[in-house]
Amino acid sequence: MGNAIEEKVIKPPVKRVTSGKIFKPSKAFLHKRLLQPTVAAVIIWLLIVPGFIGMSYVAASAEPENFPSAIQHINAWIIPVSFWSIVVNLIWLIPVLIYTPVYVKSIEFSVKAETGETMPEVYVKKGVITDTRKHVPFRTITNISSRAGPFDRLFNIGSVHIETAGYSGSQQKGPEVKLEGIVFYEEVRDFILNELRRFKAPYVTGTEVIYPNEEPVPRMEGLDDEILVTLREIRDILRSRKNR
Repeated sequence: MGNAIEEKVIKPPVKRVTSGKIFKPSKAFLHKRLLQPTVAAVIIWLLIVPGFIGMSYVAASAEPENFPSAIQHINAWIIPVSFWSIVVNLIWLIPVLIYTPVYVKSIEFSVKAETGETMPEVYVKKGVITDTRKHVPFRTITNISSRAGPFDRLFNIGSVHIETAGYSGSQQKGPEVKLEGIVFYEEVRDFILNELRRFKAPYVTGTEVIYPNEEPVPRMEGLDDEILVTLREIRDILRSRKNR
């Protein structure tokens, strides 16, 4: 009664992350989320300026009377075009860079094992304006995968994608829950899979089949060993006929 329930540790944890304990994305996840919009802004600027230069040469060759010299046109407008492209980029980039740290700070994850105190589940909390909290029971999970894109590999992090029966059958695309920005994402994925295999009911992941555990028939008054043996034989016969 007084013994505490032993918690399973996800190894190798950056911080000691145990079953049911809240953990957050790595700091590298914040750096990734800040780098992505910055790279996008630079790409947009690089597309605008060379595009302006190319269009100047096309206009000079197509309409020489209106654009007698592409070089003069470029020299006259390259600075304003470059300046205003930077200004337009900053209009959306600055709010994103301010919002991102607040959003990343709001993210929380938890993976409750079957050996925990409550029903095994995956818990995700995120959001600044709208606080979203999701509890995904293990019994609803249909598929688990881990992902590490180019930016993830740059910062040595990854994510675990979890799909459920109801969500994957709807019009929604992608996983229902993502545990993002985790350094030990493969260990989290394996931890969830190992816990799924501990269910008493058969659970299928991919093409593997896990058979249910046999449980002894409880002894009750009026039931002796001979009756139990007979019941088991009848059960085995019915099961073999069903398999045929």
